[in-house]
Amino acid sequence: MQQAQALCRRTGTLFVVDEVQTGMFRTGTFLAAHQFGFRPDIVVLAKALSGGLMPVSAVLITDKVYNAVYSSLKRAIVHTSTFSENSLSMRAGLATLDVLENEDLGAHALYLGETFRARLRSSLAGFEMVKEVRGMGLLSGIEFVPPKKLAVRALYEAFHRVHPAMFGQIMVMRMFREKRILTQICGNNFMVLKAAPPLIATAEQLDEFVRAIREVVELAETSPAFWTEALGMARRAVNI
Repeated sequence: MQQAQALCRRTGTLFVVDEVQTGMFRTGTFLAAHQFGFRPDIVVLAKALSGGLMPVSAVLITDKVYNAVYSSLKRAIVHTSTFSENSLSMRAGLATLDVLENEDLGAHALYLGETFRARLRSSLAGFEMVKEVRGMGLLSGIEFVPPKKLAVRALYEAFHRVHPAMFGQIMVMRMFREKRILTQICGNNFMVLKAAPPLIATAEQLDEFVRAIREVVELAETSPAFWTEALGMARRAVNI
């Protein structure tokens, strides 16, 4: 990324950073880019900007870009948006920014995130399907690998033939249906389960997540029912 930024600077190309998931103190700093010395020309924000209450997004641009795009009255409407006049969404965004800064939720995310991942690593250390726990602030990922035990491996391969994302989706389903915890798999790696708790989460709530994911992973490694039930669901979905 540092090299990409340098190349953009050298060629006069705009350096654009997508912080829709990583911005708003999710990784501890206002932008994740701040932790790597990036100075983007354009930053895209959304999702957490309204605290999850309203649809809202924002585009941050440097003075240089702004003056080039909106350099005259004639060019003032070169970019427009159907929903940019939504005053309620804008008010929700401003209120969210106030809370994030006044309650120092970036520092909170940094501290809790390190503690959270340490507990996850300790709790999941004995499972062969868990490759790694990584992250920054309160954005963490649990990466899984195919099981080594032949009986479970055969069931995993059946999952994979249905769809490469089947295993991850079953983990999400189990966490939600049985533990009432909402998770998500990564769009570019179906073997990574994302854990992105609210920035106002407590240590007790994160401990609850650690217990829940341990129980689900243990079920996956020891119980054929984890796989057979999900395969039945997958077959019904394919038939539909």
